[in-house]
Amino acid sequence: MSSKAFQMTKGEKAFDIFLYIVMGLIMIVTLYPFLNVLAISFNESTDTVRGGIYIFPRVWTLENYQRIFSYTGLIQGFKISVLRTVSGTILGLVSASMLAFTLSRPEFRARKFVSYFLALTMYFSGGMVPMYILMRDLNLIGTFWIYILPGAISAFNVFVIRSFMDGLPFALQESAKLDGANDFMIFYRIIIPLCKPVLATIALFLSVGQWNEWFTTYLYNGNKPHLTTLQYELMKVLASTNQGSGMVNANDMAQKMAQISPESIKMAITIVVTVPILVVYPFLQKYFVSGMTLGAVKA
Repeated sequence: MSSKAFQMTKGEKAFDIFLYIVMGLIMIVTLYPFLNVLAISFNESTDTVRGGIYIFPRVWTLENYQRIFSYTGLIQGFKISVLRTVSGTILGLVSASMLAFTLSRPEFRARKFVSYFLALTMYFSGGMVPMYILMRDLNLIGTFWIYILPGAISAFNVFVIRSFMDGLPFALQESAKLDGANDFMIFYRIIIPLCKPVLATIALFLSVGQWNEWFTTYLYNGNKPHLTTLQYELMKVLASTNQGSGMVNANDMAQKMAQISPESIKMAITIVVTVPILVVYPFLQKYFVSGMTLGAVKA
């Protein structure tokens, strides 16, 4: 083909330029809040009060981060947050994928009943008080397992994984059975490798949910410093900077930090909390896109 076939018309060039401008504006709007938070976190605290900081710090300093990491509550909270994120994600993936595999089996006669029962849990719940009584009776209050066991199985995650499994050729499982494989071997050696996209998608949902969740700590482990989470400590510092907010009584260190440099401390802690998820996401991005575009949720 001649080079003329690849030449763009003026209209096509103008449309491409328009697209570049629109995408550039969208990128700026998307990145600006994060860059602004990053700039304030690295700006000297007393100078931040003057305002006028956009995407670059006016007076560079690491003092805000030094004060954060000198607060032992954040270090302990970071450890517990990492542990609950890893544990909760692994347990959530294992339990949801195993239940989804069971519901995808045509010989499982109770699959419709279990599916409808799971679907009901997406629309109705017992409420906060019955849930608290249940957690108390199960002796989970004041323990690390309060972060993991109540949310081990999510109906939404089960339906997403099962929908993906339903789209896999069932002949693969039949062939494996003819070769002498049992259900566990079929699940572990055939189904799981083929479900990497959807499992990576669910893993991202679970990890972000576990990492960002703080209300469980506030409700059940608020008086257990050794079980505090990073998000809960962030919430205490943020609450201590809002006058009249009586939801949480922040400890003396949090109040002291907030009084010294409220805005800079808040932004610095926000960056500390956000960065781990930003680091994990690129490794799951290709699976995340594939998992979101394959299959549909169905009960």
